[in-house]
Amino acid sequence: MRLLFEIDKKDYNKNGTSFVRPSVRGIIIKDGKIAMVHSLKYDYYKFPGGGIKAGEEHRETLLREVKEETGLRVCPDSVKEYGLVHRIQKGMKEDMFIQDNYYYFCDAENDVEEQELDDYEAEEKFTLEFVTPQYAIDVNKTSISIVAEQVNEVYSIMLERDSRILEILMEEGYC
Repeated sequence: MRLLFEIDKKDYNKNGTSFVRPSVRGIIIKDGKIAMVHSLKYDYYKFPGGGIKAGEEHRETLLREVKEETGLRVCPDSVKEYGLVHRIQKGMKEDMFIQDNYYYFCDAENDVEEQELDDYEAEEKFTLEFVTPQYAIDVNKTSISIVAEQVNEVYSIMLERDSRILEILMEEGYC
């Protein structure tokens, strides 16, 4: 999969402990708008997706995570590779947080089912919204400092990462 970009904060002890958490993210585009998870509590947008469990294939994780966070059922045969973002920074508990984020284009069925949110996702009031890429970018840019202050720096990097992905999608003419 092509490397879209790397985020290396260089704010960690590379000889210390590390936490490695690869993840997958779904890019679902309908009528020029993208399916995004909106945190109503902190007012930011992120691509639906999450961590890959041990022994789980990327496609399997993508279908599970998109369904849990949005209620959308991904059409398995529609999944196509888009790109990878490699991220390294100081972790919340460990010295280093290392994450490869694998982005996939996919289609979803029209029906939206009930979400299956984790506790923190429910607390943040994760909500599925189809928005224009520019709108999500604008919201994230105003929320980055608030999220860094109220949640943590790791989250604010997530907003920067997904905003950059949205910018690349626009530059490449996907939306």
